[in-house]
Amino acid sequence: MNLFSAGFDPMSVAPLAERMRPRNLDEFLGQSALLGPHKPLRRAIEADKIISVILYGPPGSGKTSLAQVIASRTAAEFVRINAVSAGVKELREIFERARNDLHLYSRKTLVFCDEVHRFNKSQQDVLLPAIEQGVISFVGATTENPYFELNAALLSRSTLFRLEALRDEDIRSGLETALADPVRGLGRMEAEVEEDAMRHWVDHAHGDLRRALNALELAVLTAVPVEGRRRITLADAKESIQEAYFRYDKQGDNHYDIISAFIKSMRGSDPDAALYWLAVLLEAGEDPRFIMRRILIHASEDVGLADPAVMLQAHAAAQALEWVGLPEAQIPMAQAVLAIATAPKSNSVVAAIKAARSFVREHGAGAVPQHLRDPHSADSRLGGEAGGAGYLYPHDYPGHWVAQDYLPAGVSVPRFFEPAGLGRDIGRR
Repeated sequence: MNLFSAGFDPMSVAPLAERMRPRNLDEFLGQSALLGPHKPLRRAIEADKIISVILYGPPGSGKTSLAQVIASRTAAEFVRINAVSAGVKELREIFERARNDLHLYSRKTLVFCDEVHRFNKSQQDVLLPAIEQGVISFVGATTENPYFELNAALLSRSTLFRLEALRDEDIRSGLETALADPVRGLGRMEAEVEEDAMRHWVDHAHGDLRRALNALELAVLTAVPVEGRRRITLADAKESIQEAYFRYDKQGDNHYDIISAFIKSMRGSDPDAALYWLAVLLEAGEDPRFIMRRILIHASEDVGLADPAVMLQAHAAAQALEWVGLPEAQIPMAQAVLAIATAPKSNSVVAAIKAARSFVREHGAGAVPQHLRDPHSADSRLGGEAGGAGYLYPHDYPGHWVAQDYLPAGVSVPRFFEPAGLGRDIGRR
């Protein structure tokens, strides 16, 4: 520190999104299911009875802000760490100080860890004794599914709270508050935002208030004042968010959520929704072969015998992807998606193979009947009865069919295949 920094206020240079963080629960936007009147989490915060919690939700939903509100309400020593930079040694030092404060001064310590999913197993294990013994209260924040990323032992010692993406009305309220606030916000800058511009930010925030506030700040700071007023138009709003926002993590929940929506849209016969999710996957840079594998699977799983030609279209699209690549292959890929979405649906193939495998797992495999065996099998070569003896060749009979047993002797199976009665899957066996 020097003489010139003694009066420096870090908030004076902090981004708008940081300055506008809620200072108390009443200023908190959204999450009424968790923080509404008489809700358990709100009661625990107000009573300063937080023990150990994991806050899980998408970016910009308020996890860090909620941790700061908890810090402002607690009488405990508040320690903030980041899982990216905090090592085991630092954690042990924090816990030792916390133990001394608790024993010598009866003062508790609350540790907040951002991006807790980045802790490795050793780091998570170090947390356990301190939490279990009550040396610290712990608040962890993560954008990743904690059931995948965190140890079961840590989860069992914590209460999990899921934060949802903010609603459009919450985003608008946050923007309007920032525009009006003369101390923390942009109230002194005399900014006027057209309704179309405000709606554009709300639509493109996708539940992330931080993103919307960053766009607002950029637009206002770069606007040229006219007679002391800064007027923000739709064009200004578009320039402040030039690219569409894709919350897409190939290793995270959102990746699987979008794939799930894509599959269910094809299965649900909604071609427009299926194309929408295909476009999201392509724009997000998903591996096109991964997309194509899903298309191939569902051409059989969801259409199957109702329209066997759809499977051929899916295979043709897969071949096109290998031959021409993107972006051209997006056209045959889209054709295959539309073929699946608009075709009659049948999952009789799926049900049939599941039933057959379940039966075999339970009963085992019987011996192949002599008349179905390979004529060149080992038994024949060793002087035994020739394989295939007594086999009736169906093409030698009228209609190219003849009654004949195809199952092992003494084996009676249920009817695995039940035609759906839709499209071409109409019951021929």
